[in-house]
Amino acid sequence: MSIEIKRLLELDEYREAVALQENIWGFAERDLIPVRSFVVAQKIGGHSFGAFDQGRMVSFLYGVPGIRESDGRGYIHSHMLGVLPEYRNAGLGKLMKLAQREDALARHIDLVEWTFDPLEIKNAFFNIERLGAVIRRFALNFYGSTSSHLHGSLPTDRCVAEWYVDSPRARAIIVGEAFERAATEARIAVPANIGELRHQDPKQAREIQQAVSESFVELTGKGLAVIGFERSETDGTYLLGQWDSK
Repeated sequence: MSIEIKRLLELDEYREAVALQENIWGFAERDLIPVRSFVVAQKIGGHSFGAFDQGRMVSFLYGVPGIRESDGRGYIHSHMLGVLPEYRNAGLGKLMKLAQREDALARHIDLVEWTFDPLEIKNAFFNIERLGAVIRRFALNFYGSTSSHLHGSLPTDRCVAEWYVDSPRARAIIVGEAFERAATEARIAVPANIGELRHQDPKQAREIQQAVSESFVELTGKGLAVIGFERSETDGTYLLGQWDSK
């Protein structure tokens, strides 16, 4: 498989990215990022990238510029990254995020943020242990209800990932070097079968989500941050501790 990663700049490429949203998430039209938003993002300092296999787009990433309300810091909000099911587990997610990082660094932007579902433990491991993101903030039902079958009718509770792309932490983790972490002071565990429960037992899945979300709200409210993630056959576990590097 020979994959080409490139910046999206043409209307036809944006249309392909819209089609991928429908394919990957099953969104209704109301939840799609339209072509015009891709155009505007490109004009105002955002970006989008595509991964192509023999000319076919199989993954896309979309980000927009932002200003953080708490401190006025500029950053890129990485709003969406999607990979076709048959191309997952092939390393495309990391390739796309590294392309985003390269573009951010070239423009002297050192922070990329995005949200993700804390119940998606594979995604959590990738964000924290493969990219070096940290989580200090948590949002309840961030997007409201959506039309995606992947969300399983649950509220859209979300972690906010902060990726300081030029930090010692990120640089070390990206290349697989050892990095000294702060001591773990608290843990939040998510059952490994949560994906099945979303569809087979929504009531139990909602109870688990509530417990996980309550823990995030409590612990981040005390100033703790997610600084690590562990996986086992039964659970994915967020490791929280002190983080004051940025």
